[in-house]
Amino acid sequence: MNRWKKRALSLSALLLAAAAVLLVFSLQPEIVPVTPPPASQFSAEQIARGKTLSALGDCSVCHTRAGGPRDAGGLAFETQFGTIYSSNITPDVETGIGNWSYPAFKRAMRYGINRQGHYLYPAFPYTSFTLSRDDDLQDLYAWLMVQPAVNYRPPRTELHFPFSIRQGMFAWNWLYLKPGPAPVNTQQSEEWNRGAYLGEGLGHCSACHSPRNLAGAEKGGSQHLSGGSAEGWSAPALNAHSPAPIVWNHQQLVAFMRNGYAASHGVATGPMAPVITDGLSQLPENDVQAIATWLTSFQPPWPDHGKEIGTQAGQQMMQADSPGARQFSGSCMACHAQNTGPTLYGVRPSLLLNSNLYSDSPDNLIRIVLDGIPHPATPGLGTMPGFRYQLTNQQIAVLLNYLRTDLAQRASWPDLGDRVEAIRQQTEAKP
Repeated sequence: MNRWKKRALSLSALLLAAAAVLLVFSLQPEIVPVTPPPASQFSAEQIARGKTLSALGDCSVCHTRAGGPRDAGGLAFETQFGTIYSSNITPDVETGIGNWSYPAFKRAMRYGINRQGHYLYPAFPYTSFTLSRDDDLQDLYAWLMVQPAVNYRPPRTELHFPFSIRQGMFAWNWLYLKPGPAPVNTQQSEEWNRGAYLGEGLGHCSACHSPRNLAGAEKGGSQHLSGGSAEGWSAPALNAHSPAPIVWNHQQLVAFMRNGYAASHGVATGPMAPVITDGLSQLPENDVQAIATWLTSFQPPWPDHGKEIGTQAGQQMMQADSPGARQFSGSCMACHAQNTGPTLYGVRPSLLLNSNLYSDSPDNLIRIVLDGIPHPATPGLGTMPGFRYQLTNQQIAVLLNYLRTDLAQRASWPDLGDRVEAIRQQTEAKP
């Protein structure tokens, strides 16, 4: 046997030994199932707090499929590794978490390991939930355990190899999971710390609004909250990297979280709309104020030129004469031109102040033009019709590049017609 074969055998033996060690250390014990706790075990105050925490964590947003029972799971999340289906978190004994003890629930929230000892994928944002205090996790557990039980087994998650091997999450957690609770920042105010606790923990803002590395882990440091993606939509940066032409201030952030609309920024669309509807809008006022205080601290100290930009936008829209301007006049002006008539229903957001117009990606705007906003974050915002069957790919490209170049004064998006066609095909069969 030559030396190269010996080295190959030695390397194989080393890899097998490493795999064996990883397997041993990654094995997690099953936590004994329990009889579902009676509602009388929890106080009314504890359940009420749990309801608020469930709204903050968007539990129902992610664990309710379209048309399905609340919290019964089955919502599909398309990832680069394959499709993940949310689990049933109702207190059903067979298909939900009805036989989970609090220690089993806590292990899932803190370490991403379910009652049976199986690793969860970080599409369930336990890397954020781990920051929550024990008393809040106990209240959340109480709320979930008194909800109606639904017997429904979601489709099985099937990821591409090697990500389909759940034991591999042991190494992923070792690299990227920092179990909580979160420390207090003594350099900041009590309200700021409250906002950070809510936003970084159960609120898991960074899960969508931070970029991820090749392993699917959030990037930290200067990349924290610098923009990410969710369900095919771009989630804009919440820090100084925000593409918005106007800096978010405290008042605007509160308005957006409460109603899904800020006059200087636009309306909540895509995956953010239900986060407002079932989540942030349900929080107590002091919690919303605290989150706004925390987020405002990431904003650069720029002046607010919203009114001047809005006035200039209205003048440009009325005076321009180009294919894009004519397309805007025929399809959009009735609702989006400024100061051209009464607002009969909903709001009249300025497109020039919409962050999506300044993004490196046109995807959000394409999706909105194609399918509109049929389900606004709050009823008072009004709906927007889609133009999927009224406008061609080229017409949409002309319209969006007019908004991008003539109004926002940014370079045109390249190959926009092709991108419109790609997203049209991706979303054709989806609601």
